[in-house]
Amino acid sequence: MDEVQERKPGDTRQRIMDVAEEAVLDKGFAATSIEELITAVGITKSGFFYHFKDKGELAKALLDRYVTREDQLFDELFERAAELHEDPLHGFLVGLKMLADLMMDLPAGHPGCLVASYCYQENLFNREVRDMNEAALLGWRKRFRMQFDQIAERYPPKIDIDLDDLADMLSALADGGIILSKVHKDRTLLPKQILMYRAFVRSIFLGT
Repeated sequence: MDEVQERKPGDTRQRIMDVAEEAVLDKGFAATSIEELITAVGITKSGFFYHFKDKGELAKALLDRYVTREDQLFDELFERAAELHEDPLHGFLVGLKMLADLMMDLPAGHPGCLVASYCYQENLFNREVRDMNEAALLGWRKRFRMQFDQIAERYPPKIDIDLDDLADMLSALADGGIILSKVHKDRTLLPKQILMYRAFVRSIFLGT
């Protein structure tokens, strides 16, 4: 079999998205051109438009893939943590430790959050993409709020706290940790922030 094989259409589409995501996370959506993408992928402009009718459709596909990937990561990580510890609080704390370890193992640090990047330039996107972005954040709030509801049934919070705010805090902390890591060029800062959040959650429900 020849070493060089003809690329399947699906492979080319994914390659366009891979290159585009890296570029968007590096310099933003506005500064990412179709011309640079087709050059990097090695296709013609018509090849790009075969896969995406315009740049807006690419934006939607990128966000959909990113959110799906993040949801799968959370599903796998926290389900594994729950299997290791049936207690809802300690299972969640184990999950946060696993998340911190995962972030620490990334050689170049976290590449960035596409949801945050889209938010910074939301005027570039249509209503559908903006709604998808909002839905992603609301989905993560719902995910972690459900876990906090289960925890609170067994461990009533030691302080008066809104559990939606506590759930949102993980998203805010993660994006803030990514910024800190990039600015200071220290990939350990994001996992450290996650571990601080872990300690905060523990103190809320256990008081220690």
